[in-house]
Amino acid sequence: MKTLGIAATGMLAQQTNVDVISHNIANANTTGFKAGRAVFQDLVYQTQRREGAATGADGATRPVGIDIGLGVQTAGIVRLNTQGGLSQTDNQLDIAIDGRGYFVLTRPDGTNAYSRAGNFNLSAEGEVVTLDGDLLDPAIVVPDNTTRVEISPDGQFLAYVGNNPEPEQLGQLTLATFINEAGLKPVGNNLMLQTVASGEPVLSNPGDEGIGLLRQGYLENSNVDTIKQITDLITAQRAYEMNSKAMSTADQMLQTNSQIR
Repeated sequence: MKTLGIAATGMLAQQTNVDVISHNIANANTTGFKAGRAVFQDLVYQTQRREGAATGADGATRPVGIDIGLGVQTAGIVRLNTQGGLSQTDNQLDIAIDGRGYFVLTRPDGTNAYSRAGNFNLSAEGEVVTLDGDLLDPAIVVPDNTTRVEISPDGQFLAYVGNNPEPEQLGQLTLATFINEAGLKPVGNNLMLQTVASGEPVLSNPGDEGIGLLRQGYLENSNVDTIKQITDLITAQRAYEMNSKAMSTADQMLQTNSQIR
């Protein structure tokens, strides 16, 4: 009897599903967070009777076979890269991406990471950094006597220094896009890393064709739909319970067989 093993794979799959949903709900208020969705596929089949096999000397063939599946497995977790809503903060270093693209960051070890979270701050040296101290790339350094900064939708970073009425351009922000955004590796702290699956980053200016615009004084909210997540959580719980019931039923059947023998 294969039911015990099949039901066990179903319980493991639904446990993964609940883990993903719980992670989504936990990050419902995380800036720039993208919800994930567990994707499943059926396991290998054991063929007891082959489709199209001859059933007699007259040449008749079997229209269907008997293929017993051995359960389910997690194929992957797909990240849903839909746009999150924009929340106004009026903080001049908060930047939201309205459309496609990722901020490029330089980590302490010199490698690049990518993020949708635009809640930036200044370091002691005036560098624009994330909450964890990762540098915005290309680097932007704000002078000490800056009274105000402006970031245009196309990524120009301007600063009003001292009493000068004319702004000083400090740099041009760029955004990275990937041919397969779902292939980026999440590592926590709102960071993504390039992988073989994601492809090489393509750097563009905000507002270029297919690239999002920047919105100063806004942050992108999480794209988690909490109502849908709760519904999915209930569905996963019921599926887990049904697999558990199938396992209990299989155990009772085995006990009955042993008693008959």
